[in-house]
Amino acid sequence: MSEPFSVRVTVRGYETDVQGHVNQSVYINYAEHARWSLLQAAGITQTGLIGKGVGPVALETTIRYKRELLAGDEVDVTCAFEWSGGKTFRILQTMIKADGTVAAELTAVGGLLDLKERRMVANPQDYFKELAADPSLFGL
Repeated sequence: MSEPFSVRVTVRGYETDVQGHVNQSVYINYAEHARWSLLQAAGITQTGLIGKGVGPVALETTIRYKRELLAGDEVDVTCAFEWSGGKTFRILQTMIKADGTVAAELTAVGGLLDLKERRMVANPQDYFKELAADPSLFGL
């Protein structure tokens, strides 16, 4: 597994619900933002993925809420990939408040979809290695 990549997000007021804490769906947005930020940092673009005929897909997401996030809170969203050697990979993400408190832990299963065949590709890590200027960000 790679060292986690991290991006800081500031909670915006409109992302909160009637209880005043971040709405559950926003956690997935934060996680997705961190994933795309990692791809960008590694040198992978949507254009590059499309050029290879593949696109990332989410197959499963599990969120464990630990502490609430409130408007104005700053949170670091980490992102680390685990490779199984099959068609899927796991993404481990932690949302850590500025004071070090873990707000949430997210685990996702993903893969790369062949955009023409509409099937998962084997060994998605090979595509990441080929497309990335810095594959070490993916633990490769």
